[in-house]
Amino acid sequence: MSNQSVAAGVSLAGVMAHCGGSPVGAVELLVGAITSAPAAPEPYAALAELWHDRHSELKESLEGDGSLSAVLTQAYFLFLEGDMDNAVMALGSVTGGRPDVAWAAAPWFGDTRFLGAVSAAALAEACLRTLDYGHDLDTDEMRERFAPWFHALDVVSERDPVPDSLAAMARLPRACGRYDLSFALCDRADAVDRVMWTAVARAVTWRVMGDLDQAAAAFEGALLLDSANWSLYLDLADVRAEQGDFATAASLAEQGLEHEPYEVTLRAASAAYRTRLAGSSDDLRALITLAPEIPNTTYRNLLIDYACAGPKLPRRLVAKARSISKK
Repeated sequence: MSNQSVAAGVSLAGVMAHCGGSPVGAVELLVGAITSAPAAPEPYAALAELWHDRHSELKESLEGDGSLSAVLTQAYFLFLEGDMDNAVMALGSVTGGRPDVAWAAAPWFGDTRFLGAVSAAALAEACLRTLDYGHDLDTDEMRERFAPWFHALDVVSERDPVPDSLAAMARLPRACGRYDLSFALCDRADAVDRVMWTAVARAVTWRVMGDLDQAAAAFEGALLLDSANWSLYLDLADVRAEQGDFATAASLAEQGLEHEPYEVTLRAASAAYRTRLAGSSDDLRALITLAPEIPNTTYRNLLIDYACAGPKLPRRLVAKARSISKK
């Protein structure tokens, strides 16, 4: 029995007969059909019948199973049970693993029962899970696959406009190149209450779009809302460095260190920006010492590039710093 034949309307009885009466085998066949045609209602109807007839057996077999097949099935079963929050988070995990399939085209994902009950917090967490694996989502094909997600964001953010959740939601449309929706979610959040995370969401979106002036202004707005947050000083310092203003970048990094003096990445950035500004060998040595501890190698190498372009630095010291980038 092919996935296409299941999606075309083969009955559960037929699926079970093909699988020798095994409900687990039936689930795998039905998930294969969903993968081939995510919007087809027939596999879901068969799954719902199977859930009704063999609920206890299926629940036991699916518990602790982290496979795509099991998590996708659990997402639908959770929907059937009325647990919309866990349903959407499960679907977010599946989508993050395989965004090449339009999982959210499932009939239940656009159901008014789902959209009317799922919380903003759960939808926000689901959005973050779609981004867990770092896939490139900024293509026309991905935007088409994620259209049901965008619709859900619009509906739920209007019904349940929790600012922190909306700021988290904004990451998904931004990753897909839907900057308009990302900003719209921020606007909706600000209409309720201005919080730091919304300002950060705006700033990152502007930065991705290449508008560094707007990004800097938004990060400054975030600092007004949370002036003790060291990471905001680093974010704004990085933007100023990208603009070529290393004096301001160095000053901002120093201000951040007043709040978190032992944070490795912040210390490294401070050393890099001071090196670029004044050509200090001592600061470059400090960066060389700190660089191996920076978890993000791309950012580490960027700091090294900035620092090594500082004035009148000893060639051997620059070569030592450059050698770290090659590791």
